[in-house]
Amino acid sequence: MTSQVSSTAEQADGAVVGEQRTAAGAKDVRRLDRVIIRFAGDSGDGMQLTGDRFTSETASFGNDLSTLPNFPAEIRAPAGTLPGVSSFQLHFADHDILTPGDAPNVLVAMNPAALKANIADLPRGAEIIVNTDEFTKRAMQKVGYDSSPLEDGSLDGYSLHPVPLTTLTVEALKEFDLTRKEAERSKNMFALGLLSWMYHRPTEGTERFLRSKFARKPDIAAANIAAYRAGWNFGETTEDFAISYEVAPAAKAFPPGVYRNISGNLALSYGLIAASRQADLPLYLGSYPITPASDILHELSRHKNFGVRTFQAEDEIAGIGAALGAAFGGSLAVTTTSGPGVALKSETIGLAVSLELPLLIVDIQRGGPSTGLPTKTEQADLLQAMYGRNGEAPVPVVAPRTPADCFDAALEAARIALTYRTPVFLLSDGYLANGSEPWRVPDLQELPDLAVQFVQGPNHTLEDGTEVFWPYKRDPRTLARPWAIPGTPGLEHRIGGIEKQDGTGNISYDPANHDFMVRTRQAKIDGIDVPDIEVDDPDGAKTLVLGWGSTYGPITAAVRRIRKEGGRIAQAHLRHLNPFPHNLGDVLARYERVVVPEMNLGQLATLVRAKYLVDARSYNQVNGMPFKAEQLATVLKEAIDD
Repeated sequence: MTSQVSSTAEQADGAVVGEQRTAAGAKDVRRLDRVIIRFAGDSGDGMQLTGDRFTSETASFGNDLSTLPNFPAEIRAPAGTLPGVSSFQLHFADHDILTPGDAPNVLVAMNPAALKANIADLPRGAEIIVNTDEFTKRAMQKVGYDSSPLEDGSLDGYSLHPVPLTTLTVEALKEFDLTRKEAERSKNMFALGLLSWMYHRPTEGTERFLRSKFARKPDIAAANIAAYRAGWNFGETTEDFAISYEVAPAAKAFPPGVYRNISGNLALSYGLIAASRQADLPLYLGSYPITPASDILHELSRHKNFGVRTFQAEDEIAGIGAALGAAFGGSLAVTTTSGPGVALKSETIGLAVSLELPLLIVDIQRGGPSTGLPTKTEQADLLQAMYGRNGEAPVPVVAPRTPADCFDAALEAARIALTYRTPVFLLSDGYLANGSEPWRVPDLQELPDLAVQFVQGPNHTLEDGTEVFWPYKRDPRTLARPWAIPGTPGLEHRIGGIEKQDGTGNISYDPANHDFMVRTRQAKIDGIDVPDIEVDDPDGAKTLVLGWGSTYGPITAAVRRIRKEGGRIAQAHLRHLNPFPHNLGDVLARYERVVVPEMNLGQLATLVRAKYLVDARSYNQVNGMPFKAEQLATVLKEAIDD
C-alpha cells in the first residue's frame, strides 16, 4: 500500500511525490518520500560494509534513517548456503521514521542464496538487482532451485535488474595488478556505486573512507574506488536503469543541532564515557568478549585519553570480579555481556548487592536459552535481570528504546548506581546494538551532574564519644551507604558476601538483623527517584499499548498507522523496569484494555499482572527479529475492536 506523504506518520512503502523530467536524452529523476533497501549476500561479500557506507552517506545527506544489520549466527557458514546469508536493511526518508521498515523496496542479491532467503519479504513490484554471475547451476542447486529464477517466470511480479556484477567489476579493474579473486572482492563496491547513483547519494565520504581504510595498501584502495566509480558510471549509462530517485533531506524531522549517525553500542559507549566525566571518576570496564556486546569493549579500549581502563578477562566471572573491585576502589565500574554471561555473573551481582557498591551490568540481549542465537535479537532477559540471583537481591533495571537513546540510558543507569550505591542493569538488545539512527550530539551543559562525594572521615559517634566510621550508616533520603576509598586513614572496613550488621558492617548471623537488611535494601530500590511514565493519548482511547526497550519504534509506527486511519489508541513506554514509575498503576487502571508486545513470552506482562492486578494481554515474538509495524498495527486494531 502506498500512503500519502506525512512528516508524522510512517508509511508502509515509499511514495512517489514528484517526477522531474531532465533534458532530452537524459534519464528521469523521480522524487520519493522514503525508501527501504536491503543488501544481501554471502557473509564474505561485504554486505555489512556496503550497507554501513550507504548509511553514512545517507546520514551526511540529511535523511532520517533506521538500519537493521542481520548477521549469520555462524562465524563462517559454507559459502553460498542459506545459513551463510548476511543482510543489511536501511530505511531512509524525508520525514521522521522509527523502524528499518517492514518490506524492502529494493533488494540487492549477490547470489542465489541471498535471493531465496529474502524474496518472501519483498512486496510485488519491488526492484531486485541480482548478480547474474553467481547464478550457476551448482550455486542454484545448493539452495534448492531446480531452474533459474531469473528465467522461469517466478520473478515476473518484480522489477528485475540482472547485472553481471562480478564480470563488470573484474573488467573495471583489469588495469590493476590484481588476481581475478582479488578483483572480485570489490564487487560490493561496484554495487554500492550503482545504488549511490540510483539514489543520488554523496560519494566523497566513501572515497575518503576507502583511502583511509586501505591507507597501507594504496593499490587496494585505488581498486575499490575504481570499482565504486564504475558502478556509478554503469548506472548512468546502462539502459536497464532508466530512472534515478531522490529522497530529500528530513529538514523538519530534527531540532537544530549537530548530528551524526550512531549505533546503539557506540551510543552506549559514549554514554558511559560521558557519565564518568560528569562524575569525575575513572571509567573501568571488566569484560569478556561476547556477541553482541563486544563492540562496547572494542570502542572503550580506544579512549584511554578520557581515563578509560579496559580489561579483557579470561572469562565472564573474572570480568565482573575485576569490575566490582574497581567499584570498591572508587571507579565508575562497568561489565558488559549478553544473556549467557549474565548467568555466569549472577553470584558476583549478588555480592555487589550485599556490598552496596555502584556497578553497571550492561546486558545486550540475544536469543536464548544457553548459547542460543548469538547474532539475533530478543528481550528475554528481563526476569533474569529482576530475579536471577539467590536470596532477595533487588537490582534497578533501565532499558533504552532506540539506538541513540542508549546514550541517555547509560547516563541514567550511572546516575542511579552512583546516587543509591547499587548495581544497575542496563538492558539493551542486538537490534539496538547493531542498528543505527541519527543522533544529536548534546551540549555539555545538557548532561547531568553526577558528582560523587567520597566519605573523608568518621561518620558516627559512639556512646563514649569515640568517632568511628560505619560503612553501612545510610543517607536518610536515598538509603545509600557511604563510599570510602581504600587506603583512606581511619576508614578501614570489612567487605565480603556474608551478611552485614546494620551500621557497623560486621559479620552478622542475627535473624532480626538479616530481616532488617533485606528489607532495607529492597526499600532503597523501591525509593529510587524515577520520572513518571508519560502517556501519549490525544483522543481519550480505551486501549493502551505498553512497551519497553527496543519495541518502541515498531509500536510507535503501528500507533501512528492506526491513528491515521481514525483509530483511537494510547501508548506508553517504560524506561525504568525496576522500580516501575510510581504512577504506572494509576495509568494502567484508566484503560479497559492493556496490550504488551514483547520479544519474549510475556515477561513484562507477567510483572505488570502480578503487581497491578490488571488483565494485561501479551503479544509475543521470539524469532530473533524485531516486530514489524504492520504486524503490530493488525494486532492492536483487533484489540481495539474486541
